[in-house]
Amino acid sequence: MAGHSDDIVMEITPQVLLKAYACGLFPMAESAEDAGLFWLEPERRGVLPLDSFHLPRRLRRTIRSDIFEIRISTDFQAVIDACAAPMPGRRKTWINREIRRLYGELFDMGYCHTVEAWQDGKLVGGLYGVALNGAFFGESMFTRSTDASKVCLAHLVARMVVGGYSLLDTQFVTDHLSKFGAIEVPQAEYNRLLNEALQLEGDFLTFPTNATGADVLDVLEKWHREDR
Repeated sequence: MAGHSDDIVMEITPQVLLKAYACGLFPMAESAEDAGLFWLEPERRGVLPLDSFHLPRRLRRTIRSDIFEIRISTDFQAVIDACAAPMPGRRKTWINREIRRLYGELFDMGYCHTVEAWQDGKLVGGLYGVALNGAFFGESMFTRSTDASKVCLAHLVARMVVGGYSLLDTQFVTDHLSKFGAIEVPQAEYNRLLNEALQLEGDFLTFPTNATGADVLDVLEKWHREDR
């Protein structure tokens, strides 16, 4: 389904990584222990259309209750550490030292962002990805508490809607993401969506960083009414 090139020997810079995203590529590693990276360009790409983002009723209640404190881009290191940690059903990770370096540099440059769920002073869920013009390239997510990552995803989508984004790239479609409306599109369709998104000027921080669950639901409900 997805082809990749030989492992990269030369060091990748954050600028090269951004150009790769703009061309429809993203990097991965064979394992956390492998020092190299390879480029992926799947023949079918996972995307989550913002206009068909689905929120189960029970999750809406959880979002509105604000049982998690949602923070934006406050602790990248903790998020990527958690994404790389073994979890039930996932004993291995592809997040190696090179991935950590590259996305840490992109975070410092303002291109990589995290959406974090905190509870009682502890990080219990989150995600990270790269924002470029009107596209957000989701990289990884984790949860340590029921619904934590799902709430982060809802906050991300609302943030993208308010910020003027048009493409949420999930790379692949998992059973988890498909419940929210994620679909696979052919490479040519993905490239069209990507090119359209790159013409936009998204702003990840337009939506207030202290937005409540009610704020998120208001944005999503208004978006769906206007889209129809």
